[in-house]
Formats: sequence, C-alpha cells, structure tokens
Amino acid sequence: MSTTYTALDWHAHYEAGRDFRPLTDTEKAVLTEHLAVPENAQEARALDVGCGTGELAAYLASLGYAVDAVDYADSAIARACEERQDVEGVRWLQMDIERDDPAHLDGNGYDLITFRLAYPFLSDRSRVLHALGERLCKGGAIVVITPTSEHTPVERRDIALDTEEIGLLTAGWKQATRLEADEFAVLVLRGPCHGDTTAVEKGQPTGHALIGALAVVTDEAGRVLLGRSTRGMWELPGGKTIGAEDLASAAVRELAEETGLTASADDAYVVTMLLDDSHGVPRLTAVIRITAWSGTLTNREPKLFERWEFHDLHGLACAGAIFAPAAEALGVIWPGIIPGLPPHHAYPLAIEQPPVPGEPAEAVRLRRKMADAVIAGGWAPSTAVQEALRAVPRHRYTPETNPRIAYDDDLAVITRRDETGRATSSVSAAWLQADMIESLWLRPGAVVHEAGSGGYNAELIAAVTSPDGRVVTGDIDPYVVHRTRRFTSEAGSGRVFAYQGDAALGAPAHLVPRGGFDASVITYNVWDIAPAWREQLADGGRLVLPLEIGGYTRAISLERRGDVLHARKFTHCGFVPAQGTHARTTPAVSLLDGELTIRFEEGEPLGVEGLEEALRGPRHEAGTGVTMGSNFYFGSLQLYAATTLPGFCRLAAYAEKGTGVTQIAKGSDAPAITGDASLAYLVHVQTRHGDDPAEREWEWFVHAFGSLGPQLAEQLVATVRAWDRDVRGGTDPDLAIYPAGTPDRLLPPGNVLDKACSRLVFQWPGRDAPAP
Repeated sequence: MSTTYTALDWHAHYEAGRDFRPLTDTEKAVLTEHLAVPENAQEARALDVGCGTGELAAYLASLGYAVDAVDYADSAIARACEERQDVEGVRWLQMDIERDDPAHLDGNGYDLITFRLAYPFLSDRSRVLHALGERLCKGGAIVVITPTSEHTPVERRDIALDTEEIGLLTAGWKQATRLEADEFAVLVLRGPCHGDTTAVEKGQPTGHALIGALAVVTDEAGRVLLGRSTRGMWELPGGKTIGAEDLASAAVRELAEETGLTASADDAYVVTMLLDDSHGVPRLTAVIRITAWSGTLTNREPKLFERWEFHDLHGLACAGAIFAPAAEALGVIWPGIIPGLPPHHAYPLAIEQPPVPGEPAEAVRLRRKMADAVIAGGWAPSTAVQEALRAVPRHRYTPETNPRIAYDDDLAVITRRDETGRATSSVSAAWLQADMIESLWLRPGAVVHEAGSGGYNAELIAAVTSPDGRVVTGDIDPYVVHRTRRFTSEAGSGRVFAYQGDAALGAPAHLVPRGGFDASVITYNVWDIAPAWREQLADGGRLVLPLEIGGYTRAISLERRGDVLHARKFTHCGFVPAQGTHARTTPAVSLLDGELTIRFEEGEPLGVEGLEEALRGPRHEAGTGVTMGSNFYFGSLQLYAATTLPGFCRLAAYAEKGTGVTQIAKGSDAPAITGDASLAYLVHVQTRHGDDPAEREWEWFVHAFGSLGPQLAEQLVATVRAWDRDVRGGTDPDLAIYPAGTPDRLLPPGNVLDKACSRLVFQWPGRDAPAP
C-alpha cells in the first residue's frame, strides 16, 4: 500500500538537509546501458518524477537528455537549484504530479520518464502511470527504480513494491523488462501502455450476495474511486444489504466501512438496476451515484483491499481487470467508457440526479485555450457563445477521451460507430459548433430543437439561451439518447430534454412549443430537408443544417418566411451520415475493375455505356488559365459546378496517382460531367514550385475522354472561368428552398435542384439563369 506522506512532510524532510540513498554506480551502469541517448538523436527529452535534490536529473543531463525535474516539495527544488546550479540541461519544476495541472510539462512528450524511489509514495499509482505513459514519445520508456519487499524490512515495506504490485505496474505494456541494481528493481516499460480492460468475476456467489449496491464516487477532479482488491481486480465500493436496509443506505454504509468516506443517503441516487449472470446465477446490482461526500480516503478493510485510488475516466478502458458488476456500473454512469462489457440488462430508474461537480485544473486551462482559439478564428463573435465555450465542460461529454484531444478546437470526437466501423455519432469540432450556434441567432429564453444528439452541443445552446431557454434534442439511436441523458445529468444545466426517435420526423408533438421552435439545428449530414423541420419552426426562426449538394456538404443557415427557407450563410463542413428516414445510398457505377467510380449524387445514374472503352482511349486536356496558391479555399467552385452543370457527377479514383488513367489522387474525387460515352473531369495541377508555400501555384485543368470529350471539356473550362470572374471572391449564392410540389411558375429565376421533399433554387452572381 502507498504511504501517507504529505507535501509538508517532504518539505520538512528536505529542509532539514536529509536526502535519499545516493545514485549508485550500478544504477548508473544500468541506465547508461539501456537508456543512453542515441548518437544520431537531435534532442532527447526526459522527465524525472520525484526528483528530490536532483541527482538523477543531473545524471540524465550528462547522458545528453534535456530534463524536466519535478518534485512537489518546495525545499527539494530549492536545494536542487542551489546545489546543482552548474548543471546544464535541467529545468526544475515544483508541482504535484498527481494533482496539479501539467501545463508546464513538455507538450511534445518525453523519450524517458523516471521514478527513482518515488513510485511507492504515489496515492493513485495506476492513474499517474497511465497519464505519463500517454506522454511518452514513440519508442520511449518509463523507468521505475524501486525497493522490493524481499529486500526491505517488514516495518518499511510501505516504501517498497511486492511481486503483485510489480505485476500490476508492468501489465498492459508492450515490453516490460526487469533489471536489478543493488537490490533495487529497475523496471523498464515501453509502450504503448494500453492494455484492454477486462470484466472479471470472483468465485461462485452465495445466495446471500446476489443482491448488492455499488457506490460511484468522484473527486474534485472528476476521477472515479476504485479499490484494488486482494483478488487482483479493481472494484467499486459496495456490498450487500443488511436486513431491510434500502439500497442507497447500503451503498453509503459500505462506502464508509471500506474507504472512510462519509455521505448522506440524501446524496445517494439509485440510477439503475443491473441484471447479469455470475456462474449461472442471476445477479441484481443497484448502481448508486454519490453526489457529495466528505472525509479522508483510507483503507478500512485491508483483508479485502490493498488500496484505493481515484482514476481518470479516459483511462478506464485500459485499467486491466475490473469486477464485472463494477465495470457494468461504470458503463451505466458513463456510457462508452469501457468497451466490450459482458452481457447484462440495465433498468434505468425514473429519478432526477443533480449534477455532480468535479474537473481537473488541466481541463479548465484547455477549455480556455480552446475557446480562445475559436474566438480568434472569428467563429464565436457573440459574448454569449464565447461564455458558453468557456463554461461548458466539453470533456465531460466525451469521458472516454483524453482532455487534450477533447479540447482540440479543430477535432471532432467520434463517440459511436456501427458494425462496419463507420462513425454514427460524434462531438463536432468546437469551431464548427460555435459557428452553427452563432448562425441560429439565439436569444435568452429561446426554445431550440436539435436533431442528432450527444449532450455537449445541446448544453452549449442551453448556456447561450440561459437562464430560461431549453433544448429538445433527439436521436434515432437509443444508446446515444441514454448517453446524452446520463452526461447531462452528470454535468448539465437541467434544461436539455432528450428523446429517442427518428429526428427526420420532427420532435414529439408534446415537446414542440406553441408557435414552433425559435431555432433548430441538425447535426448529421442530410441530403434533403425534412418537412417537419420547417413546419415545427416558428416563422422568422433559423434552421441550421449540414446539407449535401452534389455530394458537397455545407452547414447552411436558413430563415423561415412562410413556407420558404432562405439561406443566410454557408460554412464548409462534414458530419456523420444520416440514419433512419434520411439514410441514403448514393447511386454509383464502378469502372475499370474498380479503379474508378462515378457517383451520381443528385439522382439516378446516367447512361455509362461505352465509357470504359472511352477511358482506355486518348485523353484530351484543356487548361483553364485559372490559378490558385497554397491554402486557397475552392469549395465555392465545387458548389458552383454541382448546381449549374447538367449531368454533374463526381469521379472517384482508387488507383495510385500516376498508375491509373486519371490524375486524381487515390481516395479522392473530382467534379465531372458525362455525355454519350464521354467524360470530362476537373483537376488542379501544380505549375509553380518553391520551398516557401507562398511561391507555389496550381492551375485548373480539364481532362476528357470520348468523342464528346472536347465539348465537355470546353463546358467545364467555361464554368471554371465564370466562377473565377464572378464568384471566386467568396460570394455565396442566394438560395431559396421551397416545398416539393411547388409549381415552376412560383419559383424565382435560378438553377433548380430537385430533391424528394424540397426544391432548391440557386442564384449565383453574374449568372443570368432563366425562370424554370
């Protein structure tokens, strides 16, 4: 078990001039042999945890490492700075590696992380080891130098590791080597550090133990409490009831008996009843969420538990063996946190649980950084959206994800995949969420519908519409709805209401306010606009949705005026595909044994007879004279071509560039048109090179095949030049969306794109399109 020394104890230790056992020549030899910096390495970085007065840090610097030396005792760092002021290459840092924000650690990671005589003093050993393992560079190593029980007097074995602890420490690593140095164990761990979590059973249960209660407790950083049992697995606090004791009271009592933490039954909520099987015997377990507690964590039952630790939620997927009911209970509170759970049934109870506070300082800092990046990018101009980004804890809606990833402003976090591995639910990139919410033009007190759930986006909207606004969010996937309800219970405002159903059919009637929603947002790709979305929207309200146009997705802000939706803004984006009523398979034709595929995004496949023969023939090329530089956004050209060219399609390539008949990169596609056994498509070719991106340039070219190839090429060339002349500056088209069945005579002039439920009319600058 770990010791209970405090920062003050260590401060007094070093202030009194005491130290630890000096670094021996044998230890140095082991480190030099196994961890010397390669001669060709440009820079190797090391982190020395629990550095004390810095002897090991100084030695690592002599080996060629740039060292961050960390200790949480002020006096240790002060002495290290004074006693080793001539040592170069060491940065001395005073911090608590278990609890402080790791903002000052190297963001690029480390090639070596060392614990010399420090690991046994950690309270949350598994969590800290996993968190630091995630900071290892590829090929890096963690080295733990520690006394062992067999070479340590009985009265001092709290500073040593026994065989079982060493086994737990080394579990899950790709490579774990044990070396010896003067009766110390030198454990060299190489990554990745992730071993899969396994739900395990104890022995055959007795009849008296078939009904039990498990307490789920989190600390001020949002980490969950687990005990390492003498059976070699992690468990939640809990046990069986006594007499007529209710389940919540049993969980509170067991928590105190096992850990020394006290809670009131008023702060214990029975969230779910779990039914599973243990050795052929049905088992019923109550999952109790404890929302407040007090006391000091201690191990009150050493015969049953070796120690108790708080664990990061995103590390639970690789925690090793967890008692099956505990793993299932964790999956109830945070759905998706542990993959591959054994079969069980969960019966949620109709009870409202208050939000539970708790997040690490790192998450607060990362959230501010994310918000600053989104604001600096111009995606969140309003004060309300800025404050929402700074306040709503995004990481609590993606608990299986490291906060450093959750708070990356440019990344979407996938939270659900289907059996093929395709993403079906996610938390979108923060900049895109902010942009779409801004496009809703929300006011305090607004009632908003969200189609496609997850929790975080809905809570951002709830924050923007506070104090009286509310959000109705729906999803077709019951799992996603359950996940949303759990996370909004854990960290929400209480103003988000989740329903399960096909959102393309609209929200349930009893959740629609009189006069319609003030705004509505769709968070999955749609090919068409569901009539219910327009009908349930108040006149003058905004609908923002990712609409596929010719296969290109744009988040479009639409304002309702009567039965017509008028576009106010376009944003390039991508979302998970639609399910249910809106699910759609794009008509496509494979050519040349799968080397090419033609995708007809807006209708049935046109005639492709003779195309394969044409593609084996000569290629006609035509330059457009239209050029662009690095990082130029040409999304408006794609949209312009898709909405103005008859016979538009997309040509996708699956052969390596240069080996196939096209110049399209493998896995990419190009705008194209077809006609009478002929085909033309658009590519950009680099025409000017340079080391500086500003010196590089590309020109748009048209490649064509077949007898009509030159004519089709001319048509594409004219389209690119018209776009360059009238649209290139970034002007969006005027777009009005009418219900399907609207007569042509009621449509304005423009290019009409017909879908199943709507008619889209595009009016592009410089294009004098006739009335349909």
